[in-house]
Amino acid sequence: MQGATTTSARVYRRRRDRENPDPFLPHPNLDDRINRNICRSEIEGGVYMDELRLGAIIEVETRNRFYRIEKRGDDTMLISGHPEFCPEPVLCEFHGSTWGGSMIKVGFIGRGMHMEFRHPVHRVILTSCVEEIRELPTPLAA
Repeated sequence: MQGATTTSARVYRRRRDRENPDPFLPHPNLDDRINRNICRSEIEGGVYMDELRLGAIIEVETRNRFYRIEKRGDDTMLISGHPEFCPEPVLCEFHGSTWGGSMIKVGFIGRGMHMEFRHPVHRVILTSCVEEIRELPTPLAA
């Protein structure tokens, strides 16, 4: 991961929800385990993909792999880093991150969570647990 730089603060800021402006207050209609996971994702940080500019490149280290992700559209990413599914960059539909179950945090990559994306051939891919996220420098547009 040489050449990686620390991600700017804007990538890691917490997003305020209109329905629940304080992410540390439990939602009364959700199970305690779900509320704990939501709170933990806010504390550990992550990237909301819609806050990245088009062409932004991030490097995601999971427990087993290093992924390189380039934002190509709202939910379209060029993903590489898995020797079987995407050894070369593949255009994928990015879904978000899960805690290993069926509940997904849409459009988000969070530490301690599993990324989920749809590969054009292999269908839905669920990664191992995300450990680190870095934004890589990109050349400025001329």
